[in-house]
Amino acid sequence: MQALLLAGGLGTRLRPLTENMPKPMALVGNRPWLEHLILGYKQQGVTDFVVAVKHYRELIEAFLGDGSKYGVNIEYAVERDLLGTAGAIKNAEHLLHDRFIVVNSDIIHQVDLRAALQFHEQHDGIATICLTEVEDPSQYGVVELGPAGQIRAFVEKPSREEAPSNLINAGIYIMERAALHHIPAGKAVSIEKETFPLLIRNGSGLYGFKIDGYWMDMGTTERYRQLHWDLLDRKFPLPIHGKQMDGKAIWIGENAAVGQGVLLVPPVMIGDNVILGDRSIIGPYAVIGDGTRIGKNVRLSHSILWNDCKVRAGAQLKGCIFGAGMRVGPHILHQAVCNRVLEVQQ
Repeated sequence: MQALLLAGGLGTRLRPLTENMPKPMALVGNRPWLEHLILGYKQQGVTDFVVAVKHYRELIEAFLGDGSKYGVNIEYAVERDLLGTAGAIKNAEHLLHDRFIVVNSDIIHQVDLRAALQFHEQHDGIATICLTEVEDPSQYGVVELGPAGQIRAFVEKPSREEAPSNLINAGIYIMERAALHHIPAGKAVSIEKETFPLLIRNGSGLYGFKIDGYWMDMGTTERYRQLHWDLLDRKFPLPIHGKQMDGKAIWIGENAAVGQGVLLVPPVMIGDNVILGDRSIIGPYAVIGDGTRIGKNVRLSHSILWNDCKVRAGAQLKGCIFGAGMRVGPHILHQAVCNRVLEVQQ
């Protein structure tokens, strides 16, 4: 199978962390989500990828390359102008097979693609939308399904009482090449608001399939925190890089230096080449990126630090998210989200 990864947009709701990068490159468990995504799909038999890029395309292309380091093939479809979800798919038409999977690459998920593909093969429709169930559908576009799984309608942000179901668009689609005939070229087109309703009206056959597994839209800092707590609690069973300590929820990367008297309170994830200063208390719920330096007597919990951060001695951090290269301390910070230098000279 082939997958088209939509990675051209900007992560405006995850700022300031993604001010200078596309949202799918945000770190999840100390690795860019796009890397996790490709490796996860490879495990399910997808070896050909097309990545739709626009903003910061050089960053994505330089990191992923041609895919050979992952044992897959990666090609790129470049948008000169943002074309929306359907427009980005149409723009990649020359690279796509007769059947392909489309993935909104900023959606965090670990699902069974094979079950969705089997369902798609059993109907004669033009596309299958993977659906996920949410407790409160009022913030999403809700799907109304027929008895055979055919989608009858989309209801945008209904009240709980008026929602026809709790099933929403999961941002993963299986499409036949014929679906591209219904998307105009060179125009900005929304697949959710324009293409899918068109396919319903003209009877092309649009089906929905409920997927099982982990799903999270990391579009806000609150959800970004939660997916990391789910990762540390293994509710989100993404592979964690590093050696696990004695069966505890503590993972330590390569060449990490742990100072004297350091207390690690699980769950904790420590990246490669990290230095933890003497008598620091790290955790619970701490994710520390590669190359980060933590000074002496630091107290850090419920926080996520990206690569190459520096926390000066005596700092106290709780509920913080710091972008790569942050310089912090000696502050007492709670619920801070920063992507710039924050330092006080002593």
